[in-house]
Parts: sequence; structure tokens; C-alpha cells
Amino acid sequence: MANHKSALKRIRSNEAKRLVNKYQHKTTRNAIKKLRELTDKKEAEVLFPSVVSMLDRLAKKNVIHANKAANLKSGLAKHVAAL
Repeated sequence: MANHKSALKRIRSNEAKRLVNKYQHKTTRNAIKKLRELTDKKEAEVLFPSVVSMLDRLAKKNVIHANKAANLKSGLAKHVAAL
């Protein structure tokens, strides 16, 4: 177990950040799933920018890789365009 004050603080802050990242990642995955299930083009076009924003935020914070975010955005854009 860590004994230094800074190490103890690092353990606490890492856990807090892990929970925030986990929540945001799960929320984004649910939004992606919801967007993929839509069949109405107008609804999909309204939801698409917010999902892209979520993906960009996760990539910026290194929760997911930037290329993965780009691939997901590309796939979702194709899906919305095909509706």
C-alpha cells in the first residue's frame, strides 16, 4: 500500500476519474446504440451532432483512441445518410 501523501491522493483522484470516464463512455455507447436503432432520418439528423460531440470529447480525454472515434463517426454518418 502507498504511504506517501501524494501517492494516496493519486489513488483517490484516479478512482474518481475512472468513475467519470466509465459513466461518460457508457452514456456514449448507449447514445450510439440509440442512433443506430433509429429509422426516422429527421430524428437521426438531430441526434447525430450530439453523439459526434460525445465521441470527440472521449477521444480528447483519451478514454477512447482518436482513430476509433473517427471510425465510429464515419460509420454513424453513413448510417444517417442511408436512412
